[in-house]
Amino acid sequence: MAVEPLFSTRAQKAFIITMLIEAIVVITMVALTFGMVEADVGAAFSQLGYKTLPCYLALFILAEMFELIMAFDALRLRNVIQLMGIIIFHAALIVFSALQVHETNVAIFNCEPSCVSDPNHLWDKVERFLIVAPCIIAASWFFLMFWIRQLYAEFGWVIFHVVGANPKFKSMYQYYQIFICLLKFDFFCFVGVTMQLLIVVLNRDSAEFGVTIAAIPVVLLLLAGCASAVKHEIKWLMAISLALMIAAMSYLYKLDRFYAPSTEEEYVSTRATLTVFTVVAFLLLLTTFAIGIKCFRDFDKGLDESKAHDLGRNSQYLPTPKTPGDMSERPYSPGGVPLQPQISIE
Repeated sequence: MAVEPLFSTRAQKAFIITMLIEAIVVITMVALTFGMVEADVGAAFSQLGYKTLPCYLALFILAEMFELIMAFDALRLRNVIQLMGIIIFHAALIVFSALQVHETNVAIFNCEPSCVSDPNHLWDKVERFLIVAPCIIAASWFFLMFWIRQLYAEFGWVIFHVVGANPKFKSMYQYYQIFICLLKFDFFCFVGVTMQLLIVVLNRDSAEFGVTIAAIPVVLLLLAGCASAVKHEIKWLMAISLALMIAAMSYLYKLDRFYAPSTEEEYVSTRATLTVFTVVAFLLLLTTFAIGIKCFRDFDKGLDESKAHDLGRNSQYLPTPKTPGDMSERPYSPGGVPLQPQISIE
């Protein structure tokens, strides 16, 4: 049985098409909301409360592009674990889009002084578009679940082809895949939180703005360093990356600023989204750290061997089709001794 080429099956095509249609519809709804509010509010659109809308649009464009890239990457590598991660990420988008209904309402009605003559009329115009977004994302989530079930059956045997039947190697390889997948989602969460802070809240003349900007290359190097260390089993780089990961978890202190009486006014229109993003980013980073420790312990114990035929490292992952009665192939046994030729019954 050979692995089908990329996008050659109905499930692969339907999975990507579903995500493309959902992305186009949702971004269109968000863009329409943005355009209507900007046209109605005029010059007051630059006020703090309304900055949640350009942030909302930018985050959804980022999220949809990220999800499409992750989906293409998962299909290319036949990575079932990453497909499961995409489903969880998609569910998180439902929550995020639902939060934006509340936060846009706060932005429109809590603008002081009033930025529009009739906020109720403006809200009636944009509310339907805001509600469509989570509904479309939720509907597409059920379709994606259906297609992923078929993809699981299609890709499930590939792990066996990559690492064989050795339970130890299989476990190491799965933890390795989970770690790499978590690093990708860590990247999105970090960019999402940073984007919201830079667009909505932080004053360009403040020290916090400079610190946030300076943290961007540091975190990107941290994530790249982690990925490189675990792929090539570089112990010193992995140790430094894990140590920096602990330091990065201190980002959780931002929660205090969101609710402190002296600064809460700055976050009034984005507090819910920022809180969710910050907590999720912290939990993801904590999980990544724990899985990273497990992968670190597997260095020099077979981790590198378990991914010797990883689809991301070897493009020749498609097995050569066998002919009935072919006895020329000698399978590899865990003990290292070639087994006797066997007839393949298909």
